[in-house]
Amino acid sequence: MKIHDVAVIGGGSAGAMAALRVVLNNDECLFFPGSPKDKKRSRAFWVSKVENMPGHLQYKKGIEEPNKENLDWLTTGPFKEKFIWKKNTGVTSISKNEDGTFTLVDNKNETYQARYVILCTGVMDVQPIINGTIETIYPYANIQLADYCMRCDGHHVLDKKVAIFGHNSAAVWVGIILHERYNSPVTILTNGEIPVFDEEVTTLMKRYNFTVVTEPITQIIGEPKNKILNGFICGDKKVEADFAFISLGMIVYNELAKMVNANLDQRGFVTTDNKGKSSVEGLYVAGDLRANMKKQIYTAWDMAVDSADEINLLIRRKKRTETTLL
Repeated sequence: MKIHDVAVIGGGSAGAMAALRVVLNNDECLFFPGSPKDKKRSRAFWVSKVENMPGHLQYKKGIEEPNKENLDWLTTGPFKEKFIWKKNTGVTSISKNEDGTFTLVDNKNETYQARYVILCTGVMDVQPIINGTIETIYPYANIQLADYCMRCDGHHVLDKKVAIFGHNSAAVWVGIILHERYNSPVTILTNGEIPVFDEEVTTLMKRYNFTVVTEPITQIIGEPKNKILNGFICGDKKVEADFAFISLGMIVYNELAKMVNANLDQRGFVTTDNKGKSSVEGLYVAGDLRANMKKQIYTAWDMAVDSADEINLLIRRKKRTETTLL
């Protein structure tokens, strides 16, 4: 079976940049962007625009569309022989071989081998359950009246009334920062969960006149077709809000990392060195899956470049050794 230089798993911003950098380094790249099911559970699929990234304002899918332009170029440009794009294909299992290579099996039950792997499977935000379903929030999330990333979208709340979905101190900190930056009145919605707030955030909530509503959310008041959010019904209470921030944590897509026993932190992110190398020799991680890094497009790009360049260095060193032995 042919052994490919590098397999890149994941088609978001980190995966697309990793594939681009691997190929531009003149190494062969086997690229798995994910199956249609994988894409639907990906952050990259849902991002409608990216206002904190120059040049990413006009795309309907701010992460996906620029990536596709790069990938289309890779299939037709001067390095096209180095790029193997497995469209609509995801990896379902990975194992480490005795010779140090990796065996990958995709969702079509095809098997591949690679010397190195860059894992870019990312994360997904936990969605609020309202009336027994997570779909209630989607119409508002799709038009960015319900946001998830304070660094990406916090500026939307300037002088607006904000509802924060969450029941722990991390959620309250989102509200504190938004209030301090943008002068936003804040209500914390625990949606039926018992709040667990530490002393520091409790003190700041009192100082900033935050309201905490613990009753389950039963209704969203608004007109998503007209891009309007008015608030929420929680039990017998009406909470006025122009924007909502969801702060319920993340689902970390670390299943493949677990299959090869890569080290994870307490939250499930893969721990690495500064080049993205995991505890498993030959396995690198870039993007949101990597521990202790910002969950941003520009950091994902940077991580992907570092990993691809490090792998290229190892490949070139090996070739030098082989040439010397000859």
